[in-house]
Amino acid sequence: MFFLPALFTVNVHAEGLPDLGDVSQVSVSPREERELGLKIMSEIRSDPSYLNDAEIDGYLTHLGSRLISGSREARPEQEFEFFALQDPALNAFALPGGFMGFNSGLILAAQSESELAGVMAHEIAHVTQKHLARMIAGQKYSMLTSLASMALAILASRANPQAGQAILVASQAGQIQKQLNFTREHEKEADRIGLNILTGAGLDPRGMADFFERMQRATRFLENGAPSYLRTHPVTFERIADIEGRTHGLPYRQVPDSLDFQLVRAKLRASIEKPADAVKYFESILREKRYTNETVERYGLVTALLRSREYERADKELVRLYDSLQPEGTVETLQDHQLGTSIRIQRRMTPSSPMIETLAARVKLAAGQTAEALDIYQAALSIFPQHRALTYDYAEALLSKVSAQDALDFINRQLQFDPNDVRLYRLQAQSHETLGNILLQHQALAEVYSRQGNYPAAIEQLQIALKTDDGDFYQMSSVEARLRELRELAANESKKK
Repeated sequence: MFFLPALFTVNVHAEGLPDLGDVSQVSVSPREERELGLKIMSEIRSDPSYLNDAEIDGYLTHLGSRLISGSREARPEQEFEFFALQDPALNAFALPGGFMGFNSGLILAAQSESELAGVMAHEIAHVTQKHLARMIAGQKYSMLTSLASMALAILASRANPQAGQAILVASQAGQIQKQLNFTREHEKEADRIGLNILTGAGLDPRGMADFFERMQRATRFLENGAPSYLRTHPVTFERIADIEGRTHGLPYRQVPDSLDFQLVRAKLRASIEKPADAVKYFESILREKRYTNETVERYGLVTALLRSREYERADKELVRLYDSLQPEGTVETLQDHQLGTSIRIQRRMTPSSPMIETLAARVKLAAGQTAEALDIYQAALSIFPQHRALTYDYAEALLSKVSAQDALDFINRQLQFDPNDVRLYRLQAQSHETLGNILLQHQALAEVYSRQGNYPAAIEQLQIALKTDDGDFYQMSSVEARLRELRELAANESKKK
């Protein structure tokens, strides 16, 4: 299919890519790649498995940025966007334009941050080496319909594997063997470059080989019954041995996992089970002390309690969560941590995490302690101003609990720092709707659609905005100017198809 060859696939397969010839003969611009990626992402974002979780995406983005910043391969104009899917399949994949998806099953299967980073470095290498651009360059936008259908096939294969496989086999069976060696070359090059990226970021290079071996063991049971394109998927002993050979002789590097890596995994684990089962899981872990980090398991328990709507108990468990952050055996000066009228604890001067602060505010809000929740959001944002979940949550809390104007003022300030944040534009549109600013509401929705690559929908929103009678001269002029710009972009895209 037209996605980059995935490093690990169980339910999702990336075979069948056509050989489009020598990269020197054709090219695809970064903008064209990005537009293709946006079209595919519009299908993925509409699927229920798309997590759209600011904290998980933010963690993946932070880890990806760490890898990219230490790499000599990344081009300045190359954009990257990392996201997660709620899918137990052990899979990660890259799309045109630097979009990279990671299944929850893969994140949970990684036993260290270096293992997850090894997967990510491999996928980043696919992008920096322009593997996908080589594959689509010869046909360019004539492939758009096929790309969209392949996105739908990926999504369909999760709900109905046989249906997804039928689509793939019917459309691409004649290309499989012709393409197989081509993808193996890409995989080997991505291994080599990815290993350099991993090492340059200061992570354990052995993480890549360790994860390879685990994935090979996980897919062994599929050997006899799987279709041929899965049986011949190039996750081979040869690749594992090649990576181990490259890492042999390197000095041992013990890289501790970040707290955010562990919290993200706890959050996913609290989300994949039924709420009551997730609560029992974390209760068992804590009761039997089967953990390496108590804070992580208590975070998972509070998350599960919040999902199960046990707000009072979740509120009480926050005390134990914050208490677990205190280093044992230390005698530093104690500091107040105000968690609301029902919780005030004395704790040592131990830095928390934005994920923990966000969870605490959510619990307080769910428990009806709005003032305490707002206090936590404000205090946390002063320390972690770039944490997207805090930003979105605080804006939503202002909109629902305080006033739409306060929410709008906050959102507008945030958009000055990140003018491409789609979710902020959605919140801006909601604020304008509440305030009765119909023109500005549709103008904000137009920005949502345009940044997702859906120019027709964006144009339609601006046309609706111009038909309203609640805008002044300057607002109408702004809408008209943006409408002309989007029409030009849409026309240029149509010419390339």
